[in-house]
Amino acid sequence: MSRLQAEHLFKVFGRRPEAAVPRLKSGASREELRAEGTTAAVIDASFEVEAGQIFVVMGLSGSGKSTLLRMLNGLEDPTSGRVLYDGQDLTALSPRELREVRSRNISMVFQHFALFPHRSVLENAGYGLEVRGVPRAEREERATEALHLAGLKGWEKSWPDELSGGMQQRVGLARALATDADLLLMDESFSALDPLIRRDMQDQLLDLQKRLKKTIVFITHDLNEAMRLGDRIAVMRDGRIVQNGTAEDILVRPANDYVASFIQDVDRSRVLTAGSIMERTAGVPDGAATVSAEAPVAELFAPFACNGDPVVVTDEAGRPTGVVTRDRLMAALSDRPVQRPEEVTAGA
Repeated sequence: MSRLQAEHLFKVFGRRPEAAVPRLKSGASREELRAEGTTAAVIDASFEVEAGQIFVVMGLSGSGKSTLLRMLNGLEDPTSGRVLYDGQDLTALSPRELREVRSRNISMVFQHFALFPHRSVLENAGYGLEVRGVPRAEREERATEALHLAGLKGWEKSWPDELSGGMQQRVGLARALATDADLLLMDESFSALDPLIRRDMQDQLLDLQKRLKKTIVFITHDLNEAMRLGDRIAVMRDGRIVQNGTAEDILVRPANDYVASFIQDVDRSRVLTAGSIMERTAGVPDGAATVSAEAPVAELFAPFACNGDPVVVTDEAGRPTGVVTRDRLMAALSDRPVQRPEEVTAGA
């Protein structure tokens, strides 16, 4: 079962928001409502997030992505629709019940660190546990462990103003980890950081995810960040989710011209894998080079440079599952759509 589900979420601000929902369902545009003093921030958003998955919501400023995130933990009430966490309808809970779920099951990591300057790094990391009423000794033990996971061992007694921006964001991440919440909501959490520090934080998150297997909803306006982090990516435009899929789906099968324009500058050779562009086949060419299905397509360049023969793609057990031809590779690296592996069979 999905850990988190959003079902037909709408969020409308302004006059008579409930009356705007049926109009939006009937095809009214954002611009029509805005002319009447009503703003449709999120329009009919539905998706599921599996346990242990990083689900990225990507869009430009004003696309509705942060409003969508705030509905997921009850900071904003949906105008219409439901949010379910482990099957429980969060939108039906009382304020007290919702606070209880947020304190135990859902943690937020903000863009602007939100650290208390008068508290030590350790005290900041343990703040969520303090609010929950966890005894001090246990609080400090769990906060210390979270700081170590976040790469801040030895900084427990420091003050926030003694830390770099990247280190401060690590404290924010440690504070979320210390609560041991299953669901992390991250709102543009790395966007205020310099590029090199941002890359380092992405590495840190991916490393932590391998060990902890949290369920994460990550908001970003940066496509490369989305492609690097997301198991699945939802692309938003003007309040709507216009495509929801893996990075590979979005790169090789963009849903529309808007998504296609977004992905023009992405280095496909580093994002796409051999398994995502291969053709299924029962036969294996004699003496052909092999790569794993998870290998980035950049690793196919050398075999093709040698002889140009199809490259065999293998599964985790080393069994052949398909081939990548030169034409298939060139199509994947261009802006031409590529059929899914199950849609084509070599030699058919």
